[in-house]
Amino acid sequence: MNNSIYLCKSIIKLSYQSMKQVRFEFEELPYDTLSQFGLSQEMIEDLPMHALEEISHGRHSPVLPVKVNDGNGNSVTDRSRFAFVRKESGEVDVVFYPVLKKSPLEKYSEEQQKQLRSGRVILADTVSADGRKTKVFVQIDIETNQVMSVPTPIIARNLQVLTEELKLSSAEIKVMQQGEPLTFVMEDEPVTVGISLHERDGIRFCQGDAKKWSEQTKKEWDKYTFGCYGCWIMDDDGNLDYVPEEQYTEELWNEQKKSAQRNMGVGLHK
Repeated sequence: MNNSIYLCKSIIKLSYQSMKQVRFEFEELPYDTLSQFGLSQEMIEDLPMHALEEISHGRHSPVLPVKVNDGNGNSVTDRSRFAFVRKESGEVDVVFYPVLKKSPLEKYSEEQQKQLRSGRVILADTVSADGRKTKVFVQIDIETNQVMSVPTPIIARNLQVLTEELKLSSAEIKVMQQGEPLTFVMEDEPVTVGISLHERDGIRFCQGDAKKWSEQTKKEWDKYTFGCYGCWIMDDDGNLDYVPEEQYTEELWNEQKKSAQRNMGVGLHK
């Protein structure tokens, strides 16, 4: 990554962190509630570091397998994200965002629905809980079909930082606010930047063109992510499932050895 982009991302990250200090300590997490949905403490602690960092700051988890009882004693398996929230009492609770068959877009115009289904961010009007009209950025979570929204002032601050650092015009910022990424040349390389609610600070950078930027919506996972108690496995369709260590097959034990050898090799070359 070139120096200009690294500097800009660092400034935006600092701006975001100073604006919204949300932190959940792992010893206060509602593991009992999570276990009711088939997510044990060991499964959570075995998530990769980037996922743990996200959920500890109130961001959504990866899409994970959950199990619930349907009321008739039957176990139902589904997939869902979750996020931690702090109640007025100070206790931490958890909210689930299950995978939907389709996105609820009825309140948006046909043109807005078309844009949302294409993966773009739109600028829309909404009514807050206290009845005030406000503007929000809206986007579909492509992995769950849930509709995400963020009040414009939260991302506007980061857009301001971006404008100052990259000397963007008001016309270029307007293009981004309408959901289109911007591509320009920095240090002889194409760089694309745009608004994405999949990112913690609402802005995604990509070294490459708009097509590459649009493809970078999903966090990269290895096929096998080994933890202290088990392993998260990603299948060919991108679905994650967990295998505790006591259920490892010979194939998994071999993969764990390979992973340990790779990590040892990386450590030796640092």
